[in-house]
Amino acid sequence: MFLRELLLAVAAAAVAYLCGCFNGAVIVSKYFLHDDVRTHGSGNAGLTNFHRTFGGKLTAVVLVLDVLKMIAAVGMGVLLAGVLGGLPTLYAKLWAGLWCLLGHMFPCTFGFKGGKGILSGVTLTFLIDWRVGAIALAIFVVLVAATRYISLGSVCATASFPVTTFLLVSRDPVAVIAAAAEAALVIWMHRANLKRLAAGTESKFSLHRKRS
Repeated sequence: MFLRELLLAVAAAAVAYLCGCFNGAVIVSKYFLHDDVRTHGSGNAGLTNFHRTFGGKLTAVVLVLDVLKMIAAVGMGVLLAGVLGGLPTLYAKLWAGLWCLLGHMFPCTFGFKGGKGILSGVTLTFLIDWRVGAIALAIFVVLVAATRYISLGSVCATASFPVTTFLLVSRDPVAVIAAAAEAALVIWMHRANLKRLAAGTESKFSLHRKRS
């Protein structure tokens, strides 16, 4: 029985990771615009760098793709590790979410060079509990509106995840530690942004893409 549960958890991780590898910014830039977002701006394969580089309606396509892949990853994780594997639903969501984030950040399909996980991470918070997601999104919007620093809003919104999980969802230490680990991973991916924020050299967000 244990072996079956382990195999299903591994299968859930593999599926979630592959979903994460479906990077919207890279796919749209390479196969629709015949360019690679990672060769521009910050070099990050995320929504912000895509918008700054290309702008246009395709930014919405990137957003939808990165949201849907997390939904698909968590859904399959709950089915495989949860329903079939016996893992509690919350654990299954966090497990699949972690591997989807890893796939987004380090996609085997694109040379292990991906994004920082904010859009997929925010989607995960809503899948854990809509209140957790709403608080994270509110923190992000308020800080970005006040400072125009996407990275600052992203890091602070991410940091709220384990706190709101503990306060609103579960005080199970495994769940809280998993949420904290995922938040730490996303924040670690923003380490260069944090250094630029401290130095006062971080770029501010604009609705208009940068001119080439």
